[in-house]
Amino acid sequence: MRHRIAVVGGGPAGLALARVLHRHGHAATVYERDPSPDARPPGGALDMHEGLGQRALEMAGLLAEFRTLARPEGQAMRILDTDGTVLRDWRPRPDDRANPEIDRGQLRDLLLGNPPPGPLDVRWGHAVTRVTPDGNGGAAVHLADGRTESYDLVVGADGAWSRTRPAVSAATPRYTGVTFVETSIEDVDTRHPDLARMIGDGSVAVYGANRGLVAQRNSGGHVKVYAQFRTPQDGRDGDPGAEPAQGAGGPDPGGSDPGDAEAVRAGLLRMFDGWAAPVLDLLRHGTAFARRPLHVLPAPHTWAHVPGVTLLGDAAHLMPPLGVGANLALLEGAELAEAIAGVATAAGELDAVVRAFEERTAERAGRWARFTLDGLDRLVGPDPAAALALFDEVQAT
Repeated sequence: MRHRIAVVGGGPAGLALARVLHRHGHAATVYERDPSPDARPPGGALDMHEGLGQRALEMAGLLAEFRTLARPEGQAMRILDTDGTVLRDWRPRPDDRANPEIDRGQLRDLLLGNPPPGPLDVRWGHAVTRVTPDGNGGAAVHLADGRTESYDLVVGADGAWSRTRPAVSAATPRYTGVTFVETSIEDVDTRHPDLARMIGDGSVAVYGANRGLVAQRNSGGHVKVYAQFRTPQDGRDGDPGAEPAQGAGGPDPGGSDPGDAEAVRAGLLRMFDGWAAPVLDLLRHGTAFARRPLHVLPAPHTWAHVPGVTLLGDAAHLMPPLGVGANLALLEGAELAEAIAGVATAAGELDAVVRAFEERTAERAGRWARFTLDGLDRLVGPDPAAALALFDEVQAT
């Protein structure tokens, strides 16, 4: 009889764990609160790093399928000054597959898949309220509908506001001081060809003092645009009790009702007033807006091992979205799955491999968390030259 394993969360980390276990003939039950895979927009594209996300997909037997969907040209990156001057224009070689892009929805569908002997066991519309260790090496999953299910191991892959994390750690995410406001542009090549040329095949970024605009091409002519700026959580630039700082754009435009797109758009245009007209067109042509304050966990985030429960991805080490988090989440899910698949059914052996996994991955995750925190400070900081220097450093490695 094999171990009973539950995964809380159907994002990249949880699906990678379930998919690799499935490949080894070992089932896992995935609890996902969304009612279906397409219940909400999946988000922007992801760059899959050769030694991280792509390695995980190889472990899942999905690397060849990934390559048919990925966009190597999406690695291209252009950086503009606020007046529209091109400062950097990096384009990958035709055979460069170090960090090809893939839409999140495509990655999700790839991981869900339906290879023999059958699909993954994903329980859509099953919200988990908490996870409790049972004291005997296992843990219980408590569902919103009042049911409780017992497992030999519960893996929390349920993101920033994890309901699993309190079973092993008292840590909670803290606000970084940076907020993103996300908008989208549809059918950019046909409807806005000048913007399409400015964005290129991949992404374009413009950095000013304590703010920036980034546009990222997805497949099918879809573009994600992210306005990035520093602001306290209450929506003001400066002390929460003070008036908005002069020249800082006034109250956080993302603090407006996101349903009032025109009010948010007007606030963002005030915040970026004086930037080149083609750059501001990224905001003028956005179709909807979503406010995303960035939160992080301590770097590193570690915890005393608790038998029967562990964490992956954002639930374990939430970090700024600088192209690493999803890659680490995938790799951790795949690595833990392979470790579990390699042990016999004895509970002691399962606990030993989970403990070893936590110890092995903590240092790597902490290193990347510190790197991304430093990167966020440089990208959305007082000196725009620091953002340019970071780009040059990354390209040189």
